Amino acid sequence: MLSSKRLQFRKMVESDIEKYHSWRNDLDVMKTTSTSLDLYSLDETKNFVENVIFNSTSSKSYIIEEKESDTAIGVTSLINIDTKNRNAECIIDIGEKKFWGKGYGTEALKMLLEYAFLELNLHRVSLRVFSLNDRAIHIYNKLGFEKEGVMRESLYRNGKWHDIITMGVLKREYMS
Repeated sequence: MLSSKRLQFRKMVESDIEKYHSWRNDLDVMKTTSTSLDLYSLDETKNFVENVIFNSTSSKSYIIEEKESDTAIGVTSLINIDTKNRNAECIIDIGEKKFWGKGYGTEALKMLLEYAFLELNLHRVSLRVFSLNDRAIHIYNKLGFEKEGVMRESLYRNGKWHDIITMGVLKREYMS
């Protein structure tokens, strides 16, 4: 199990599905991370978890747990893991809003990157972020991610078009 001062990662289990479902259907949580703001039935979430999270051979997903209270606060994943080229994409969602703005996302992402670079020996980790998500962009820049590309005006939110930014960090950049 991966852990830091305040957090630990653990594999998602079936009893987490309802909590994950509540995050997946919370528009405040999803408006800055999900391109579609669809609401999902519990069965749809169960199918997603079983097919994408539990049975994927190209991803590793973890529940982010706050140690002191043993509270599941979010989920993080390395997806599209390419072992030949040593690349992956990362995803992070802090689903419990009372934990927002307290550094948990940064701490969890540091843990994930250390795992990616030191344990999986990846060379590069990338992510996609919406241009309207200033808080996340600040964190990613702070952790060494560089802007690599822009999918211009590919997200429509609140009556406006927004870009989706691709960012990446190399192992040597993160480790320095």
